[in-house]
Amino acid sequence: MSAPVFTHSQDQLKQIAQDVLRFAREKGASDAAVEISEGSGLSVSVRKGKIETIEQNKDKGIGVTVYLGEEKHIRRGNASTSDFSRQSLQATVEAAYNIARFTAEDDCAGLPDADMLEMSPRDLQLCYPWLLSTEDAVALATRCEAAAFAVDKRVTNSEGAGVYAQQSHFISANTRGFMGGYAYSRHTLSVAPIAGKGSNMQRDDWYSSMRDPGKLADPEAIGRYAAERAMARLNARKLDTRKCPVLFEAPLAAGLLGAFVQAVSGGALYRKSTFLLDSLGTQVFPSHIRIVEDPHVAGAVGSAPFDEEGVRTSRRDVVKDGVVQGYFLSTYSARKLGMKTTGNAGGSHNLALTSSLTTPDDSFKAMLKKLGTGLLVTELMGQGVNYVTGDYSRGASGFWVENGVIQYPVEEITIAGNMKDMLRQIVAVGADTLIRGTKQTGSILLENMTIAGN
Repeated sequence: MSAPVFTHSQDQLKQIAQDVLRFAREKGASDAAVEISEGSGLSVSVRKGKIETIEQNKDKGIGVTVYLGEEKHIRRGNASTSDFSRQSLQATVEAAYNIARFTAEDDCAGLPDADMLEMSPRDLQLCYPWLLSTEDAVALATRCEAAAFAVDKRVTNSEGAGVYAQQSHFISANTRGFMGGYAYSRHTLSVAPIAGKGSNMQRDDWYSSMRDPGKLADPEAIGRYAAERAMARLNARKLDTRKCPVLFEAPLAAGLLGAFVQAVSGGALYRKSTFLLDSLGTQVFPSHIRIVEDPHVAGAVGSAPFDEEGVRTSRRDVVKDGVVQGYFLSTYSARKLGMKTTGNAGGSHNLALTSSLTTPDDSFKAMLKKLGTGLLVTELMGQGVNYVTGDYSRGASGFWVENGVIQYPVEEITIAGNMKDMLRQIVAVGADTLIRGTKQTGSILLENMTIAGN
């Protein structure tokens, strides 16, 4: 890993954090927390071989939270600034203090307990700077899009290809002795080709996203695959309304995992706005399903030695044998529920959904065989999930499959069910594993859903 070029060093950010906490104490704060961040990046997009956008960013910021009062009678205020001068830091602390003075008391507010904080964070190798020039970024995006156009003459247009490189670092600290931070990066290469003409046009896209640019997929491979996906959707048909098995392609299967996470997250639980209320210790998935959270995978996108509050993270079973073993809680939501934080302030970390029934032979082709006759879903539209009731209804497109073989593309359909039933009806999980953000899973086969068409 080469060192990124930041204006401030980690030691300088630590000194600023110490100054902010001291100002807060001097002002009369019972407790305080601060996060200081700095980053730089480059974003380039091309369309039909011509440059569309070039954006360079260089940003920094400080967020301060001030707490007033004692346990069960705490008021808090937040303020932020992008000015690192001493005068601005003092003014920001004062602003947060004044907001806290006039905020209602909250018996669950406050910093995490000291014994929950990560005082010796490990290095998870999360920063791989990609200091490429604008010219090189444009060349990469152009290669990616050109590869899509070269696949077939039916690829007639494009929504563009893009390269995004970002590297940042931060320090987080509070008045209970926690101070930690690290540098991190995230880089992406993407393309969205369009195939066909007139009323028979289809688009699709593909991308690769990694912390280490050396692990990004080849730009030509991304372009070719995106074009093949777009062409496969040409001459799509509609379906009659029916019930049938549904296979969610791996990128969409990650969305099902995301819906589960949201349903068992603290905010939804203490507000009683989830279909999985009081699900701890209950059977939500079939017994062959396991979900593991592992925040400490070196170099992974979802890795973190501590959460946004400084609470240590740990590897754990979220679901074992289909039974919910744990929620996703911050300090605040945990207190609301009379529980302890799980180190998930800011979200989940490297979730992997697996099935004890999956074998190395369960490729995507094998999953089509398991589907038999039914619907392969490759795109979803809309936000049709009611997290209170679990009702699920979303626009979709994909392919109709018979006897394990794709017959033709389909579009303008809606798939519907209830999330409780959908999670329980997971028949199989493919070995075609894909990582999307902080979630990893193969394609997921559901026993039965309603397809609304003509």
